[in-house]
Amino acid sequence: MVAVAGDEFSRSQAILGELDHHGRVVVTDLAAKLGVSPVTVRKDLQALEERSVLRRVRGGAVAAPGGDEGSFEVRMRQHRSEKDAIARAVAPLVHDGDVVALDSSTTCHHLARRLLQRRGLVVVTNSLALASLFSERSDARVLLPGGVVRRAARSVVGLVGDVLAGRGRIDHGFISGNGISAAHGVMDLALEEAEAKRYLAGPCRQVHALLDSSKFGAFSLHASVPLADLTAVWTDDAADADAVAEIEAAGVPVHTLATGPVPA
Repeated sequence: MVAVAGDEFSRSQAILGELDHHGRVVVTDLAAKLGVSPVTVRKDLQALEERSVLRRVRGGAVAAPGGDEGSFEVRMRQHRSEKDAIARAVAPLVHDGDVVALDSSTTCHHLARRLLQRRGLVVVTNSLALASLFSERSDARVLLPGGVVRRAARSVVGLVGDVLAGRGRIDHGFISGNGISAAHGVMDLALEEAEAKRYLAGPCRQVHALLDSSKFGAFSLHASVPLADLTAVWTDDAADADAVAEIEAAGVPVHTLATGPVPA
């Protein structure tokens, strides 16, 4: 494990990686591997426990079962190469000075990390993680609509539409979900997340759905953005061919991308 002392997000990912591998982590071991103090590790573990990602025990922590669609931190480690391929492909769509909307998905988090060097962005997001990322590591102006915090997803849901109404058009909207189909468009397991994504997409000139191949044919409940409102769908080359063909037959282009290894 590479020491990542100055980056809380990277430390959290490293901790969860160790937890995946060993089933349990020990504070003193993590402190040595990460190059930080035991106090810092305990604070990181406390923050992760507050988001229901793990359960602290004497001297360390063990995994905690996830609920709903899974915690943000857990989902960040799933299908990383696919999500990074999508992010790499769509990042050139965003230019200095653009106004963009990004939802609270982990795929959009991969995209956001590729947009930090853009100058003068205005970022509209319901993601607490993205709001922090852009405010700390870029010069972007960040609009975080008010609402209720969903701890596991690290998102804000609620009256997003009321906040955005009459504020002008957004150049590009980037959304993801738990599933996609020709009949229902992009879908989510949580109703409030689906509503928030629908509100975010509404003022956008272009709306891009970013979904790795596991989302094609996946079970989901609530429609967020219908196909008719999508500019394009971006996925990886393992997406179900029949599902892709149905979406393209409905008039929405689907870009399938080759994947590769993601740096640790």
